[in-house]
Amino acid sequence: MKKLSQIVTGSGVQVYREIVPIALFSIVSSLVLLPFVFFLPVGLAVVFAVLLYVPLCTGVLHATHRILSGDKGKVRTMWKGAVKFFPASLVFGALMVIFIMILVSSWWYYGGKGGTLYFALAVFQTYFVAMAIVSQVYTLPLVVQEGVGVFSAIGRSVKLFLANPLYTIGAFVQIICLAVILGITVVGFAFLYVGMISVYVNMLTANLIRKEDADNGSGRVKVQDNWESELSQDRGNDQTLASLR
Repeated sequence: MKKLSQIVTGSGVQVYREIVPIALFSIVSSLVLLPFVFFLPVGLAVVFAVLLYVPLCTGVLHATHRILSGDKGKVRTMWKGAVKFFPASLVFGALMVIFIMILVSSWWYYGGKGGTLYFALAVFQTYFVAMAIVSQVYTLPLVVQEGVGVFSAIGRSVKLFLANPLYTIGAFVQIICLAVILGITVVGFAFLYVGMISVYVNMLTANLIRKEDADNGSGRVKVQDNWESELSQDRGNDQTLASLR
């Protein structure tokens, strides 16, 4: 199993090499998101985000998965993935909305009451919901990579989280940090975020699947092997250049 720092390095290399399709994926998905943010009421924005934006993000996951498998990055592949995994995206998006509603309602209810006990209850529910959200990091990548049903993926994602809690929490923190950094510029978020995170999350999940297969004695080859061999080749080239100098 690769360390989280190696996944970050590998995803950075892949983003650099495939920057054009990754930017295109991000731009297309952002064009769908922006009208929700600026022109629709909050309620309608949430509904349309679940119906359109989440499936598009799943389509980007599918397209970047194909890139990591050695295929060319095509916007058409993204659209096909969005359609193919639309039911799974709908369930996942609804689940995230439920989590967020629980979080908001907890602070709205308990925050309006004075006392340490109510504050402690709000903090506890926040922690519970946050861990529930973190546990679903691998759900859509599992649907895309393994072809499993969304409910099976939800359960398996929880198991992967429980088996690798520090790895998952560290990965989630990096996802949030990248969102904040790119969100400050707005343009950077619109042009890069979804594509970059899709590469990163696909590699995170492939890394754990490979570990799981090794533990179970399975010999399946995952998309991770492609970028590992490329990184090894790059290191070899760097060492050769260093020796020539």
